[in-house]
Amino acid sequence: MSDKKIVKEYSNGDITVLWQPHLCTHSKKCWKGLLPVFDPRRKPWVDMDAASSTKIVAQVNECPSRALSIK
Repeated sequence: MSDKKIVKEYSNGDITVLWQPHLCTHSKKCWKGLLPVFDPRRKPWVDMDAASSTKIVAQVNECPSRALSIK
């Protein structure tokens, strides 16, 4: 089995959100705070065009596990 951790990237051309699923504690803060962008019912679950970069950064900064970050 590989020790390589999965990191997914979602970009809107202005910012890139990194998601590290192995760090996620499923606090639900991301989608409860900004459902148009972070919707676990959708594939892919992150829609970077659904809100401004400012709102996305603010919501990512609320992630308690740091599974979401900005690149």
